Amino acid sequence: MRLLLDTHIFLWSLLEPERLSRRVATALEDPGNELWLSPIVIWEVLILAEKGRVVLEPDAVAWVRRALQTIPFREAPLTHEVAIQSRFVALPHQDPADRFLAATALVYDLTLVTADERLLRAPSIPILADR
Repeated sequence: MRLLLDTHIFLWSLLEPERLSRRVATALEDPGNELWLSPIVIWEVLILAEKGRVVLEPDAVAWVRRALQTIPFREAPLTHEVAIQSRFVALPHQDPADRFLAATALVYDLTLVTADERLLRAPSIPILADR
């Protein structure tokens, strides 16, 4: 499976793996699955750190760089097509980060791993729910 991690799934997998459901933890640990990240996830992580909502040591940028070197994440580039699709994806809200993640999943044919109830209700996105 080709899995696109939502921001909280990325953080939980590295900082609080006990918060992941058994199903999601197993999928993330399966070497047969590809783990993908959007640059939007990194952007959100840095914002959360700036706001003090997550503490990353020694600092947020160093932590992100170390995480990206340690785990074989594939990058899902933010392309023109992702930007276009972000405006047409069927979501019940207008959150730009969620729209970009949903569009990324569609453009790259990825399964979005999330616990976000708003994204779980999106009808057109392949999702692995963390419940």
